[in-house]
Amino acid sequence: QVRLVESGGGLVQAGGSLRLSCQVSGRAFRDYAVGWFRQAPGKERKFVAAVNRSGGMITYIDSVKGRFTISRDNAKNTVYLQMNSLKPEDTAVYYCAADLWGAGKRNGEEYDYWGQGTQVTVSS
Repeated sequence: QVRLVESGGGLVQAGGSLRLSCQVSGRAFRDYAVGWFRQAPGKERKFVAAVNRSGGMITYIDSVKGRFTISRDNAKNTVYLQMNSLKPEDTAVYYCAADLWGAGKRNGEEYDYWGQGTQVTVSS
């Protein structure tokens, strides 16, 4: 059974930073591309960023480019999302997801396993 556990969310003022972590267990970590998604209240879940299995291909949505950085540490079975210059519109529940043998796509339906989510709240 594959399990994903997010951590690192919290309350931060606009302009601040947070680092989210997603630890993956249950299968060889290198078999998975991992993505981050977010869902704001009353809105659909949206893609944020993804990294492929090797870490050599990374994708971001335009609104976070230059502010967020996704990375993976295969030795720790963990993917990180460093979020800088946070804005109130970044407020959402953030989920990580794993795509077995995937390439790190933007479509959430490509992903096989999901974490429980971590709340990020950015105050103005």
